[in-house]
Amino acid sequence: MKNKLKVLRAERDWSQADLAEELGVSRQTVNAIETGKYDPSLPLAFKLSAVFGQTIEAMFEPTEDDLA
Repeated sequence: MKNKLKVLRAERDWSQADLAEELGVSRQTVNAIETGKYDPSLPLAFKLSAVFGQTIEAMFEPTEDDLA
């Protein structure tokens, strides 16, 4: 799944550790989501949506593999 997490985080001048603390997850989890190695759970996606004030759909875009 593609996401805009890295861009949104950079706009706030937050490190991965800053965002991880805000979300209550590890920095490694934030890194894995940003690099597409891990898709967030629905509750975590809702937390991200709330933190950045955007809809989940605006932040995450499925790839062809996700739709197959």
